[in-house]
Amino acid sequence: MNEQTFYKFAIDEKKEISLKIDEGVFTPTGTTKVLFKAVLEKINKPEKMLDLGCGCGVMGIALQQVGLVKELLYASDLSEAAVVCTLENASKYKCPIVAKTGSLFNPWLGEKFDYIVDDVSGISDEIAKISPWFANVPCNSGLDGSSLVVQVIEEASNYLTPGGRLFFPIISFSNVDKIKSIAQRNFKHVERVAHEEWPLPKEMMKHIPLLRNLQAKGCVQITEKFGLVLWYTDVYIAYNY
Repeated sequence: MNEQTFYKFAIDEKKEISLKIDEGVFTPTGTTKVLFKAVLEKINKPEKMLDLGCGCGVMGIALQQVGLVKELLYASDLSEAAVVCTLENASKYKCPIVAKTGSLFNPWLGEKFDYIVDDVSGISDEIAKISPWFANVPCNSGLDGSSLVVQVIEEASNYLTPGGRLFFPIISFSNVDKIKSIAQRNFKHVERVAHEEWPLPKEMMKHIPLLRNLQAKGCVQITEKFGLVLWYTDVYIAYNY
């Protein structure tokens, strides 16, 4: 039987949205909240927006609710279940939407967007296996967590308008330096606009030797201090003007 839960996302101190999440659909994490806040700070008018790796639709719907999506919201995910979930959640909040199933930019050939907000999987597959975030949800980001994010960065310019901007998170459970370097090769301007540190989830504490091993290989970045193991989310904006 298909199980579902509801996820509450605070847009601001006074307003929140409650989104259905079906079994097999990724549940938003703190990274989603940091990404949303960063986009809010950098966008001041509604434009054509793509929510890439939409999951349950939280990012695009939240941005539409605050008036930053012009006319239709565009959203896509590799998971058909996620797209169905996004469509239902968008309907609940009267958010006009075009949502498609497909890998990264494949559903959007010939389209151009003013803003692309990327929230595809971006952590090491080895971390995903031991994390509380990817139960029954595929990660497919490779050993160093960079494969999907790098592909988005390398292809994004083909889907941006001349004044368009790409927003993307880099999670330190990935090869941070590699992703940043590729972003700088593909865009004239790459700027970090948010940073948030997180304590390692308790479910992962027994796997610290694995984390250290991945760090030694350059696949992740963690910090150990005062008995804590910390990881982080950075949010970047990239554009070519």
